[in-house]
Amino acid sequence: VQLQASGGGLVQAGDSLRLSCAASGRTFSSLSMAWFRQAPGKEREFVAVITRTGGSSYYANSVKGRFTISRDIAENTVFLQMNSLKFEDTAVYYCAAANRESITTLSYRYEYWGQGTLVTVSS
Repeated sequence: VQLQASGGGLVQAGDSLRLSCAASGRTFSSLSMAWFRQAPGKEREFVAVITRTGGSSYYANSVKGRFTISRDIAENTVFLQMNSLKFEDTAVYYCAAANRESITTLSYRYEYWGQGTLVTVSS
């Protein structure tokens, strides 16, 4: 499975941004998809996950109510809509895929990772 993340950039606090992650190499509907992020000097942390069918999702408390994860099965793409961005959302965002129906925040449960896209929020 190959994952290609895009959509990062420099925005101001309060702005919105949408990240995309295109998947190839395996049936997209067989993969649970997630977003993680890693801020400078910090460990990678879970952001959001969506099940294979898109019927369920789960968010980190820090982004709940501001971020929305979704998937377009026809386009083999998962999205992360980020609203009301804060300075502390600044990080490299990674998409990840698990070859199972899974709602997990644990990074080691995801077999496939994209290259990351940088989001910088100025205060």
